[in-house]
Amino acid sequence: MSAKRGRWLGLYSWLLLAYLLVPIVGMIFFSFNDVLAGRPTVTFEWNGATLRWYRELTNVVGLPEAFWLSIRLALASMVAATVIGTLLALALVRYEGKRFRGRTAIDQTLFMNIAAPEIVMGASLLGLFASYHVARGFLTLLLSHTVFSIAYVTVTVRARLQGFDRHLEEAAGDLGATPLTTFRLVTLPMIMPGVLAGAMMAFALSLDDFVVSNFVSGTTLPFPVWVYGASRMGVPPQVFVFGTIIFLLGFAGAIASLAMSRRAVKSV
Repeated sequence: MSAKRGRWLGLYSWLLLAYLLVPIVGMIFFSFNDVLAGRPTVTFEWNGATLRWYRELTNVVGLPEAFWLSIRLALASMVAATVIGTLLALALVRYEGKRFRGRTAIDQTLFMNIAAPEIVMGASLLGLFASYHVARGFLTLLLSHTVFSIAYVTVTVRARLQGFDRHLEEAAGDLGATPLTTFRLVTLPMIMPGVLAGAMMAFALSLDDFVVSNFVSGTTLPFPVWVYGASRMGVPPQVFVFGTIIFLLGFAGAIASLAMSRRAVKSV
């Protein structure tokens, strides 16, 4: 019975992996698909291989700007959310009771942040910015992406901190290390895998977000919002090229994060 269950589990795992990877492979494959006539738009009828869309990557008005805006936005929100989320995770794990009276409220807020539908968050953020007459643009995008990423970073780093041995920090203090030195040389290397995982998640969430961005972007269009607008008249093939670049960037980042995590663990 156990062997049969193992086979079914293996089959299920491969089917799930295929479900996740087939759309990505299809996107990469059709980024090399030619368009024989008419206005260049994405087509799923194979017309022959070409590198034309890679050579003409910047020929679509507004698309390169939207792509680089999304990259800058993802990097900036990743840094902000990682710093705030890591510090918040440290506070939630180490301070309880009277030392941190708002701990339960923050826990519930983090949960609601993750559980709330994106359309609710987008509408609420739009209402907030409109109430204070904040012009929609890069600033509102950055604030919004940082807000919804903090909860994911906090949960990820907090899970890493749950098994952290506080005696290591106490030993560093006994040897004369200041709190800042202890954090830099002992605590941070130990929790670095969780910090890197949270940072990568924040980057991916920002780069992928459409719903919240559509509410708060104004005339500053990140990549997903630009693609949605272009879909009304026909998506240019260069979108698949930029999608391929984003996937490769994410894949490289995941590999780098894994390598850095292993190096951090070995160095401790």
